[in-house]
Amino acid sequence: MDATQALALLATRADNHIKTAREARERLTVALAAEGGAHLDYLMTEVLKEEGEAAPWRELMLRIDRHGVLEGLAKQREVATERVMGYGLAMSTSLVSNAARLAELDGLRRFVNATEGLRIDEGKASVEEAAPAAEPQAALASALASAPASAPASAPVGVHKATPAQKRTLAAIRDRGVGLTELRVGRMRVTVANDGDRPRLDMVLWVIEQGWATRDHSTSLYSGQAVTLTAIGEAVLAG
Repeated sequence: MDATQALALLATRADNHIKTAREARERLTVALAAEGGAHLDYLMTEVLKEEGEAAPWRELMLRIDRHGVLEGLAKQREVATERVMGYGLAMSTSLVSNAARLAELDGLRRFVNATEGLRIDEGKASVEEAAPAAEPQAALASALASAPASAPASAPVGVHKATPAQKRTLAAIRDRGVGLTELRVGRMRVTVANDGDRPRLDMVLWVIEQGWATRDHSTSLYSGQAVTLTAIGEAVLAG
């Protein structure tokens, strides 16, 4: 893919992760302000997880803003890989600190996996180097401003061809009102509002991780979160 398509894809993924992390912090803030706030342990775990996943994407958008798509992605992948390979977990007396470090490591691994195999045509790279940005949000805004609003349906910005099982999962999300519910921490299950087969939990989580689907974070997992396709997921399903 060329630099413009790559920028659109990466900026969308970064925006989703940053938005999800921000919403997780907001939910925790509201719960902390309420007397007898419920599910604080779950909300704290969610904040650590989402912040861990968002961190490398924030760094990526800063690098892209400074160096362009090709060099920015290559450098961020190099840095993230080095951190994963050289990560040593020195356990702290603080359980929160330990959980934060584990979430950071998991976020780095997910970033490396998510950007694996992304090839940008160096000969078509047309994104000019931008001035350094002071904050990750500024870098993201700069990237989004220079990217097209959406990619053509015939060229789904470089996502790979889905397998039959992956397409069945996407179709179920589109047609059957798929949702995620967690009755207690660590025990999540898939629900469907309409008749038909229920997709596997690991497949639903996988397409969400790829950015092909998203879940509604306006409610807690205990109440149930609806899962819907993103524009990329619609394009993959149509491909």
